[in-house]
Amino acid sequence: PRDGVRLSLPETVVSSKVISIPRLNDSELASAISWQAEQHIPIPPEELSLEYEVLYRPKKNEQALMRVLLVGVRKQIIAQYLSVFSQIGIEPEHVETQMLSVLRSLHFVPEDPTTLVVHFGASSMNLLMMHQGELQFVLSQLNGGQLLTKTLEQRVGLDAVQAEQYKRTYGLRTDQFEGKVGQALLPALQVLFAEVKKAIQFFVSQHPQASVERIVLSGGSALLPDLVQYVATELGTEVLIAAPFATASGEIPEKINQPGMIVCMGLLSQTK
Repeated sequence: PRDGVRLSLPETVVSSKVISIPRLNDSELASAISWQAEQHIPIPPEELSLEYEVLYRPKKNEQALMRVLLVGVRKQIIAQYLSVFSQIGIEPEHVETQMLSVLRSLHFVPEDPTTLVVHFGASSMNLLMMHQGELQFVLSQLNGGQLLTKTLEQRVGLDAVQAEQYKRTYGLRTDQFEGKVGQALLPALQVLFAEVKKAIQFFVSQHPQASVERIVLSGGSALLPDLVQYVATELGTEVLIAAPFATASGEIPEKINQPGMIVCMGLLSQTK
């Protein structure tokens, strides 16, 4: 089989949780991790494939808790993905979640402002909160760009192909198509970004002295026309489009959907 292939699982089939626990060394953590997973990952132990990563481990004389990212997925899900690749002669050498790929692409450091990454994909919207360069939580909801397309079909009376084209061409612009596309999209966007507001409120409740200073939009739907302006107005903060090729070498096509390629770039930069 062909090798060198890396696979990223959608967050909707994964359960991710950042936990805070007393400081443990590596061997102690390895012994305790199964019990921690039972408390935080809603998958039966016999069905669970679990990975974990230490995000922060305090020094021995510090009173702070260590932070660990738990990532769980049902073994059956992984088997299904691997089976599909096996049928076409491919054996993935590495499997991770999409949000870990996104995180690697963005190269966060402790000096960065508190940032909420909104990964706006076709079938889901995933949220990744970063504070002082550390992952705080990952949240996922099951609606994304396809919801906007279906909304246009219903509210403007377009077929699926037309709705997708109008969405990408006109988006939220008020100076095109009499603003009808944007008006039709607003109710769906308000539903999606209500969850974003809840995520921000949750973070602030956990960190009263902090505030979300920046939103980074990634995913294929991040380039919806005038989405940046909409999000900036709704959330009252700076909004940027992810540029995963910013540090890449070589010639980059001008019209490439950079935020839509962020998962691929994260997988590409993964080291064994």
